Order: sequence, then C-alpha cells, then structure tokens
Amino acid sequence: MKTLAYIGLGANLGNLEEQLRQAAGDLATLPDSRLLAGSRLYRSPPWGSVSQPWYLNAVVAMETGLTAGDLLQSLLAIERRHGRVRGALRYGPRTLDLDLLLYGEVTIAVADLQVPHPRMGERTFVLRPLAELAPRLQIPGLGSISELLAQLDDSACVPVAATLEPGLPEHG
Repeated sequence: MKTLAYIGLGANLGNLEEQLRQAAGDLATLPDSRLLAGSRLYRSPPWGSVSQPWYLNAVVAMETGLTAGDLLQSLLAIERRHGRVRGALRYGPRTLDLDLLLYGEVTIAVADLQVPHPRMGERTFVLRPLAELAPRLQIPGLGSISELLAQLDDSACVPVAATLEPGLPEHG
C-alpha cells in the first residue's frame, strides 16, 4: 500500500536552485516511491537568529511504500550526499534541508520523527508551496492549510521560479 507524503526542501548555501532540483531527482529514485508533483521555488528569509543568506524552498508530493521511518532515513542520506552536516547550530545555514512534513493522515511522535512536522504551521515557506500542491489540505492537529496561511504574514516568501522539476506537473 502506498502513502501520500509531502517533503519540504530548502537550501541557502551553494547553487540553491540546482541543489533543490537534484534533491527532487534523488527523491524520484527512492525505492517503491513515485514523485507526483513539485511546487514553485520560493525565496524566503532565514528562520532563527543566526545571520545567514536567504533560503530557496519548495515542497514535493510523492507516493511511497516506504515506512515513515525508512523515508526519514532516506531523506537524511540524501542530505548527507549533498554536503549537509548536522551539528550543534540549530537553524543555521545548510546546503540542503529535507523535512518529512506529512505522511498520509497519520500523526507520529517518536524520538527522531514527528509528523506533521512540528513547526510547519508557523512557516510560510512550507505552507505556501504546500498549498500549491494541496489547497484544501487538512493538516492533522493543525487545521486547514488556508486557515493556517491566513494567520501568517507571507509577504517575505515570494515565488522565484516555475515548478521544482520540469518533468513534474505544475499545480496552483
């Protein structure tokens, strides 16, 4: 049985657009999985208090037969291949950040995995591209994506390109 998952992608070091496109390509090669759609790319300010370059962000939708835990491990492996080094600096600059935002309609709360992503309701750089792919989405425990977006100032999160992957259908 396949599960619909949404993955957030972000980067603020290196060739941002190319890194996100390559990461989407890597996601498309995961076993028992199929990339369905990618959002536009969005430029957004960094999260947190560390001085750093602005981010490029997107969201992809995929069907997967992987468990949520296996999918998370695959995301971490892709990050490592793209030069991501996880360290003590929270919300610091990064070559690639992949977040499992949603995994079907389930809620998961274990030590290394929380789904829905615990801060997604506060982040326009997640909600705006996610709304392109699923405008009527209900996020477990948080409500509708349109209600969440209505509570945030999204003026600093602006689209800068067409879809993440040219071979993917555009939504919006």
